[in-house]
Amino acid sequence: MRTDSKAEVGDAGDRGRAVGSLMALTGDMERLDEYMRDKRFAPQLAVWALRGVTRVILANNPLSGALMLVALYWASPWQGLLGTAGLLTSTLVAVILGQDRAEVWGGLHGFNGMLVSLLMGAFNSAGDWYWWLLLPACLGSATSVFFFSGLSSVLDRWDVPVAVFPFNMVIVLYFLCTGPDNPYFPHRLAVPPSSAPPNVTALSVAEVLQGVPLGVGQIFACGSLGPSLLILAGLCLYSPLQAVHALLGSAVGTLAGLSMAVRHECLYSGLSGFNGALGCMAVGGLFFSFSWRTHLLAIASAFLSAFVDIALSNLLGAMGLPACSWAATLTATLLLLLPGGMSAYRIPLARVRAPERNLRSRSRWEAGSAAERNSTDV
Repeated sequence: MRTDSKAEVGDAGDRGRAVGSLMALTGDMERLDEYMRDKRFAPQLAVWALRGVTRVILANNPLSGALMLVALYWASPWQGLLGTAGLLTSTLVAVILGQDRAEVWGGLHGFNGMLVSLLMGAFNSAGDWYWWLLLPACLGSATSVFFFSGLSSVLDRWDVPVAVFPFNMVIVLYFLCTGPDNPYFPHRLAVPPSSAPPNVTALSVAEVLQGVPLGVGQIFACGSLGPSLLILAGLCLYSPLQAVHALLGSAVGTLAGLSMAVRHECLYSGLSGFNGALGCMAVGGLFFSFSWRTHLLAIASAFLSAFVDIALSNLLGAMGLPACSWAATLTATLLLLLPGGMSAYRIPLARVRAPERNLRSRSRWEAGSAAERNSTDV
């Protein structure tokens, strides 16, 4: 009997170690940073870059980044190459300029550069494998590092993330400097929703439902279903709660697009949902600890992001400019500055981790605060 009990304990221990090893691959994978500290520069750069890939979608897991990068190459090898070039350029420029080590290690200087190059490729009218485009993609990605550093010195005073402000600013400057008739870097003009012809075909419910996961892929300027599902799987590896909020926010954004009678193509392609997905993820457990109040605020953030996106698409589209992710960025920033009761759920930027860990950390903070109050009562 003793032998049987020892065997059961051993099996339980093996299962516990196996589960622990699998759990170490989820969330922020902080143990990996400790392991990589004394490694060579090339593998360190790979980890920093993969973290930068996931930062695009408000995550921080290099394995998730590998899945998302595979998804980009699956959807379009040319877009994958552009994204990789922008990602590595901005990361290396940050290293050369001696930017904060924690920011570089966390991929915070890579994701804006990646988005800049991806959007340049998505709106490029010269076709795939137009090698000249690598020049502005790399220059724009490098410029995003300067924007990030300058904005961080201002926004840090309010403990607000720089987010994708650099990407939105650089891409607008690029489109204003070039144009559809530029002989070297031509691009397509964005069409404002208000100027598009009214919908003349019946709405396809199946395509609208397909547009919900595509809204998650459109965060990477990816409009293919298979790669979008792989991106969603990578996000789920980082945080199931974050993946749920991404789908929920995309669905809410699609619903907002339906209420405004936007073009069916926007609904089918996921363009109506991606700002809602970003707005919902930012509030639903990442920068706010998860609760029923913040969950409702996340849904409200998704609706507001989607409606602001429609308004900005009409405004910027009149000049041929895409609205990009201005809507979600501005909405999330304003919500992070909310005073009153909701500010109690704010997580300091230095402590932001995966939503599940944020929830556990908040429970420990509250327990510690309660114990401190009890110890000081007379």
